[in-house]
Amino acid sequence: MRVIDLALKDLSQLVRDWKSALFLVAMPVVFTVMFSFLFGGGEEDMRLPVGVLDQDGGSVLSVSLTELMQGSGVIRPQLLEEDDAGGIERMVRNEDLAAAVLIPAGYDEHLRLPAGDARVRVILDESSTAALTAQNEIQAAVARLAGAVQAAHLSAEAFEGQAGFADEAAKRQFFDEAVAQAITAWQDPPVTVTTTQSGAMAVAPEEEEEGGSEAGNAGHSSAGIMVQFAIAGLIGAAEILVLERKTKTLQRLLTTAISRVEIIMGHFLAMLVMILVQLMILIAFGQLVLGVNYLREPLAVLVVMLALALWAASLGLLIGTLAKNEEQAISNAEAGEKSLSDQDLQDIDSAYQKIFG
Repeated sequence: MRVIDLALKDLSQLVRDWKSALFLVAMPVVFTVMFSFLFGGGEEDMRLPVGVLDQDGGSVLSVSLTELMQGSGVIRPQLLEEDDAGGIERMVRNEDLAAAVLIPAGYDEHLRLPAGDARVRVILDESSTAALTAQNEIQAAVARLAGAVQAAHLSAEAFEGQAGFADEAAKRQFFDEAVAQAITAWQDPPVTVTTTQSGAMAVAPEEEEEGGSEAGNAGHSSAGIMVQFAIAGLIGAAEILVLERKTKTLQRLLTTAISRVEIIMGHFLAMLVMILVQLMILIAFGQLVLGVNYLREPLAVLVVMLALALWAASLGLLIGTLAKNEEQAISNAEAGEKSLSDQDLQDIDSAYQKIFG
C-alpha cells in the first residue's frame, strides 16, 4: 500500500503541472499529425519527370512507347508540343526535366519493318544521377516495345502461314492488336514482386487499397513519436527524484516505516503508469483519428507497449538516481533519446514490422 501511495504522490505532482500534461500528451499528438503530413506526400507523383516530344504524329507505336514509360515506377512522362522543341535542352539543363525523349517522324513505319531498328533520341545531363536513372528506364521501355513488336511479327507470320490475311489492312490490324497484347503482358506480368515501406506495417491489406499510403505514413510516425516521447517524458519523472534529494524529502522518507525497496518500487510504478497512460492515449488517437490499425493485433501491441514502458521506466529511474540536478536529468534523458533514435528505434520498427507484416 505504501508503494501505491508513493506512486500516487509522484503522479499527482506531474498532473498538477499543466506544462507536463501538455508535453506528455498534446505535443506527441501534434508531432504525430505533423510528421504524418510531412512525410506522407499525399497523392503527389514522386517519379522523375521526363519530357516526351512525339514527332511521329501520335502513331500507334509512338503512343505505345509513351504508355510503357507511363507505367514505370521511376519516370513520369510529360507530353511536349512542337513549340517546346527549342527549349527542351534548357529544361533538362535547369532540371525542370530529368531527361527528354524525342520520337522521330517515321518511327512507327520503320519499327514495323521485319528488320526495323527505329531509335529515339534521349536528351540528358550525363553528370546527373537522376538523368542516368531516367535513361535506364527509357531504355527499358524502348526494349520492351521492341520485344512486343518482335512478338507481333512472329504472331503475324504464324497466322499468315495458317489462314492468311484478307488484305494489308487486316494484317496491320492484327499486328497492332498483337503489339497491344504484348504490352499488356509487360504491364501485368504473371509474377510480380511487391515492396512496402515500413510505415505501412500497421495497415491492413484492405486499407492499403483505400488510401493506405496516408495510413501507412501515420503508422510510421505514430510508432516513432510514441517511442521518442516515452523517453522525453521521463525528464519530469526523473526530476522528482532529483528534487526529493535536494529538498531532503528522500532522507525523511528513510526515517519512516517505508523501506528502500518500497521507495524504489513506488517511483518506478509512477513512471510505468505515466508511460502506459501516454502510450494508450497515443494508440487510441492513432487508431481512431489517423486510421492506424493497431487493433489488428491487440495482443502484440500490448506486449510491445508493456516492453517499451518497462524499459523506459527503468531508464527514467536510473537517470533520476544518477542525476545530481535538474540539468543533468534533462541532458541524460536527451542522450538516451538520441541513442534510441540512432540505434534502438530501428530495432523497434523491425519488431513492429514483424508483428504487423
